[in-house]
Amino acid sequence: MTSQPRQTKILVCLVVSMTAGAAVLMALDHQSISAGAFSLASYSSLGSIESVTITRQPTTVDKWNRIEIFYSNSKGGDLAQIASLAGLSSSDDLNFHFLVCNSLGGLDGEIQRTEKWLNQWSALPAAGWYGSSKTIRICVVGEKTQGASDYQVSRTEELVENLARKFKIAPSSIHSPNGWQL
Repeated sequence: MTSQPRQTKILVCLVVSMTAGAAVLMALDHQSISAGAFSLASYSSLGSIESVTITRQPTTVDKWNRIEIFYSNSKGGDLAQIASLAGLSSSDDLNFHFLVCNSLGGLDGEIQRTEKWLNQWSALPAAGWYGSSKTIRICVVGEKTQGASDYQVSRTEELVENLARKFKIAPSSIHSPNGWQL
């Protein structure tokens, strides 16, 4: 019976030290408890792909026949920041349809649609890009040498799958940066 109070003291000390340790780790972390390593909360908070692909203008299956994914060649940014870095006065002038953010400027994996997508306007051929008027352009925030985050890759894959299914785009008509497996 003399060992029972000792076991109780050890159990209480163990619980207190584990609680204090968890509190210290959470204070040092920038994410909420629900956005932990084994939680889908941070991923699912990015919204559905279906809601991102909604347009203002009606669209037809034959409107688009290619998808191109490319890097922004910037460390971070959202639509406004990418437009500013490109010397544009407004994000309405960006020459792509979707932007997949990293954690510098938007949520990691967040997909932002542009006015071009909302109005179903084609991207215009420009320096470094000579695609057709039927190409959906997806810009991934980041530099080619650094690569994309896991969230960016998985969200881009979901977006591409959704668009390819909706517009009946063949896998051979989907172009992505070297090293991507779509």
